This record gives sequence, C-alpha cells and structure tokens, in this order.
Amino acid sequence: MAGTTVDLDSMIDPHSLAVEIADRWTTWNNARQGKLEEWKELRNYIYATDTSTTSNKKLPWTNSTTTPKLTQIADNLHANYVSTLFPQQKWFKFHASDQDANTKRKRDVIQAYMENKITQSKFETTVNRLVNDYIHYGNCFATVEYVNDYTEYDDGSRTVKYVGPRLVRISPFDICFNPTAADFDQAPKIVRSLLTVGEIKRKIDETVDNAYYQEIFDKMMANRSAVSGSDVDMPKANAYTADGFGSLQEYYESNYVEVLTFYGDIYDADKGEFHNNRVITVVDRSYVIFNEQNPSWLGTAPVFHAGWRERPDNLYAMGPLDNLVGMQYRIDHLENLKADVFDQIAYPMLKIRGDVEDFDFAPAERIYIGEEGDVGYLAPDATALNADFQIQSLENKMEMMAGAPREAMGIRSAGEKTAFEVQSLMTSAGRIFQHKTAHFERVFLEPILNAMLEAARRQMNYVDVVRVLNSDTGLAFFQDISKEDIKGNGKIVPIGARHFAERARRIQTLTQLYQIKASDPTVAVHLSGKEFARVLTEELGEPSLFSENVAIKEQMDTQKVATEAEVQFEEQQQIMAEKGL
Repeated sequence: MAGTTVDLDSMIDPHSLAVEIADRWTTWNNARQGKLEEWKELRNYIYATDTSTTSNKKLPWTNSTTTPKLTQIADNLHANYVSTLFPQQKWFKFHASDQDANTKRKRDVIQAYMENKITQSKFETTVNRLVNDYIHYGNCFATVEYVNDYTEYDDGSRTVKYVGPRLVRISPFDICFNPTAADFDQAPKIVRSLLTVGEIKRKIDETVDNAYYQEIFDKMMANRSAVSGSDVDMPKANAYTADGFGSLQEYYESNYVEVLTFYGDIYDADKGEFHNNRVITVVDRSYVIFNEQNPSWLGTAPVFHAGWRERPDNLYAMGPLDNLVGMQYRIDHLENLKADVFDQIAYPMLKIRGDVEDFDFAPAERIYIGEEGDVGYLAPDATALNADFQIQSLENKMEMMAGAPREAMGIRSAGEKTAFEVQSLMTSAGRIFQHKTAHFERVFLEPILNAMLEAARRQMNYVDVVRVLNSDTGLAFFQDISKEDIKGNGKIVPIGARHFAERARRIQTLTQLYQIKASDPTVAVHLSGKEFARVLTEELGEPSLFSENVAIKEQMDTQKVATEAEVQFEEQQQIMAEKGL
C-alpha cells in the first residue's frame, strides 16, 4: 500500500449519525477556542514557577521571577469554599415530601445509605477537584455513574471493591455544547473521553446481544490494521482525526479510542430519523456503538454544571480569576523591572573613555588608565524602586475583585484597620462567599446527590449492608438494605453553605434564651428545658446527647455507684476490725 491513495470514506464507511455528532463536536469546540485560550493562559499563571511559561516572557527584563498572587488567591478561595461546603461531618440531610417517606426508619436508612456511599466513593475528594475547576475555569462539570466493581466466584460469593453511585469529574476541556443555548440542562451536549482498545472490547463483551457491536469493533480493528505502519496517502484523514493526535495514522497506532458521548435530541438527516432524549456513543468519529433512551428517571442528561459568574446569552461563565490576569501580568512586570534596577545598582554598567587596559570589574581589582582615559558608572534610573506602592495596590484590588480580601482570609496586620473596618470587610466578603458557595451547592451539589440516589434506586441489584445510626438513641447497627428500602418521595439537601450560618445563628439564639432561663425565674417557668435540649442537640447534629430525663438517670446511676462504693467500704472496714487490723 506504500505510496498509494485510498478512498478513506469507503474504507471507514462511517455512520451518518456518528458523522453528525462528530461535526457538532468540531463546531462547538471551534466556537469556544477563545475561551480555551483564556483558560490555558490563566492556568499557566497559576502553576508558573517563573515567567518563562507566561505572557510576561515577551518582556525585555533579565529577571524572570513570578509573584504567585493568583495562586495565593486561588488557594485561599478553594480552602474557604470547601470549608464552607463541608462545615461538619454531617453536611447533607434527606427531606421527605410525603408521610410514607417521612417515617423515622425510612429517613435513617436513606441517610445512612448515602453517607456510606459518599465516604466509600471518595465523593469529597472529587468535589475538591471540582471546586478547583469552579475557581480556575469559572465552570465545573460532572456526571454520575453506577459502579459494579466486584469479583464474583463460582460459588456465588463476591469480593466487593465498590458497588453504588459515584460522582465523576468532567474536565471543562472535554465537554462541548452550544454556548448560546438558553439552558444547560436542556441543551444537547457531548462529552469526550479516551479509552484503550481493551476497555472498549470489555464494554462490548459485557453487553447483551452484542453481535452488532462486535461487528463495529472488528471494523475498528480492520481500519487500524490497514493504516498502522503503512505509507498510505489519506488526504481526507483530518475529518476522522481525534483532537490531540497529529494524524489519523498516529491516532490509530496510539492504542486509544476517542469516545464521544452525545446527550439530547438530534436529527439524522440521512435516515430521516429524529432521536429524542438519547444517549449516543460514537467511536473514531465514525461509528455509533450505543444508542439508547436516556435511562435516568430525572428526565434530563446526568451531566451537571455550575458557573461562577454567569453571563447573559452564553453558558460559559467567567471565573473569579479571569479579570485578574492582566493585574498579575503587571505585578510580574514591575517586580522584574525592580529586580533589574537593583542588579544594575549593585553591578552598574561602566562608561569607558579613551585608553583603558582590560580589567575585571570586581572588588580590589586594579584599572590602568591612559592620560586621557576614564572609567565611570552609568547610573540607572531608580524610579522603578518606588513601585512597591503600586504593586501592593494591585494585590489589594485583586483580592477584593476575587471576593477574597485578606481580612476575610484571616490575614491581618496589627493596627492595619480598626476592628469595625475589619468586621465590615469580613461581612462583605462573607456575602460573596455565601452567594458563590450557595450557588455551587444549589445548582451543582444538590442535583448530583439526588442523581446518585436515583441511580441507586434504578440500578441497585443486590442487598447492601450499611451502618445505620438511630437518630433517637445514637446507637449504630448494621442493616441489610435493598432497592425498596431507599425508595421514597423526597430529596437530599446539603446543609453546609446555605444552612450552616443560619444554624449558627439559631444556636446562638438558643444559648442566649437558655441563659435568660437560668438567670430569671420568672422567665424559666415558661420555657421548656427538655425542648431546649432536644432542639439544641438536633441543631448541633449530635442526637446521642439527648434522651428522656438523661440527667436524672445519670444522677441516679452516679448515686448508685457511690452507694455501692460506700457499702463496700463499710464491709471492708468491718472485716478488718474483726481481724484486729
């Protein structure tokens, strides 16, 4: 085949629907190239160790130091967002929407199941990465999958690694959609991933009635055999080349398969077929290997998105750092200008006139100068050394514009501001934090948690065992849980960012009322100590602290132990007296 030309379309024989989906990926991806370049520039600044990898490299300065202000702001935002989202161990709660689901047993079982899966699936670790996306790119994307990761033996026994719903991060670079769509949930979208040939084969082998899919796989492998290691002229190959690969031949020889997963509605013009609310999987930008109705009971694709600073008429949001790149550029510019001036002052340029022998510019060196010769300094302009005020002003502006003033981050120099000024800044920053984290929690975490519960209700096929905490007694026990046990009308609601501050205020109010009750007998008779205790332990999320008349019981237990000890002591004294001791 060397030196020959082949009809690529005839060799590949692509599916029309696959080509339509691949064309949409190309169109939508091309439409966001400006956004991708912005993300890459910002990422370069965040992870820079010097200016050689940033746009500052074009400046003429000898020094190339970067001041990682963007990095500091990003880290501070991340730490504060995560601590706000997960302020305590129990940061979400099941809220029933009817009486059948509102039974204590149902609430406890669903709560216990979700807590178990959140821990086992490393949910919070994944959210940490998603918060980074939220800050770095202004956009975070995720999906939910149901995992059956276990080994089953001939005798029917299993070794389970993890079975249940799991949160999966989608890189902002690996998802495309029409950015001008009115609503992300309803907009068709495509998620890109790279799998090995072996992973594709395993998925096909696990599919029931897979003869069709096996035929496609054989076609994929035949194409790879025809192209790999050959010198075939393929002028139209670009249409079938996956992003990130230099050529079709390089792609086929990589042992990777590009997978495009389409979610939504699409019309196949060649066949005259309309595909409604589908999940369609395309490989090699040529073949449809799966085409099924969206299985989720939620009605929409299980793909979730949160944007930091939403924009009208564009679903790609801005991030807290987007407007700060220019300021970071300016800070690095001024810092390296200053460093060059300092170097010139310490080791200045020399002005040499007339007859001067060669010499080394170093301490204690001798210079031999002719009668009309002369050596002097060219004094640098030291104006740049006054740039510290401008640099500090830029850093302060960056912090404020990102919603991260240092006072709100716990960074404060003594005497810098009055207590009132600090409190005002913290309050202002707190509103920004509350808004941004509440938004992340409401439009992202909450639907994800409920999608995980929905996936379990739909796909759970065996009896699970979880640790259940009795909310009344505080005692824990292990319970078998089936699919029916976790069904019920209601939803999972995070109680971190949106509810924690309000809860803190309620606890403070309860504490103040209790103090009034303790100090004023005229008020005490009208307030229930039992209800105070019950509500307070509920707000604190510590049900084990409360039980009926626990103080009286503990007092009686203590008195009983003291009485028994006293009796035992008297008996011992009597025995010693009888023995004459």
